[in-house]
Amino acid sequence: MGKRDNRVAYINPIAAARARGPANNAGPTIQDYLGRPRPTWEELKEQLEKKKKGSRALADFEDKMNVKWRKELAKNREKLLGGSDKDKEKDKKTTDKEKEEKKEKKEVWYLSFTSHLNDLTFLNHPHLF
Repeated sequence: MGKRDNRVAYINPIAAARARGPANNAGPTIQDYLGRPRPTWEELKEQLEKKKKGSRALADFEDKMNVKWRKELAKNREKLLGGSDKDKEKDKKTTDKEKEEKKEKKEVWYLSFTSHLNDLTFLNHPHLF
């Protein structure tokens, strides 16, 4: 049982390319690109004016939107900052109540946690008590 002969003949890539002949270009050549029709100076000026008009319309639209946005911001600021003193006092009272409730919750949690720890220590080490 002999091994297969897997040798491959060497093919010179340059000679193979020459044998295939000249390459076919799918796209335009450089001469086609240089010989393309170009707009005249007047046509170019017209195109530039059209671009400017388009950008002016966009700028006007953006300015209008900015004005609307500023008005909306001013309204919201008045709502937030222009509230009456009663509202501020109510908010202050509610925040004080919330703080007290949080303190109570923390104390209850701490007490339950420490009692749980004491129970665990007693169960695991009854000889200490």
